[in-house]
Amino acid sequence: MRKNIVAGNWKMNTTLQEGVALAKEVNEALKNQQPKCDVVICVPFTHLASVNQVIDPEKLGLGAENCADHVKGAYTGEVSAPMVASTGATYVILGHSERRQYYGETSETLKTKVNLALENNLTPIFCIGEVLEERENGTYNQVVKAQIEEALFNLTAEEFSKIVLAYEPV
Repeated sequence: MRKNIVAGNWKMNTTLQEGVALAKEVNEALKNQQPKCDVVICVPFTHLASVNQVIDPEKLGLGAENCADHVKGAYTGEVSAPMVASTGATYVILGHSERRQYYGETSETLKTKVNLALENNLTPIFCIGEVLEERENGTYNQVVKAQIEEALFNLTAEEFSKIVLAYEPV
């Protein structure tokens, strides 16, 4: 059985200095703890390398909040899975509701991102969930099922076992 994970997504909050200070606080809070789950912080791209220098990877996992669906190229502002991995991060959040809603991420895009994350030894934290209207009209099971099938059912059993599913109703 897999170990549970508690992951904090910092979103577009904290300057680099504030983020490093917060990471130090979280790291210190875990110093003498033996949590029954893995604890992961997913920080803005600008914080990854600096935060990696101040945390104990035995106590606190580090992840990015997203990665691109390309390895390299003229994609201004995007950060690839190899770039994320080069910072020392070992997790990446994919399929977050905000990315689906505001940036139009599709299951096909997410399938590519998952594959790139796995190829770069990143553990995808794959978000699934429904909006309130889907919950209320009873279609939420079909919505979540489609999100999983369309983006993850191309994976081998071994690859799928590396995915962390995060239920995130909007």
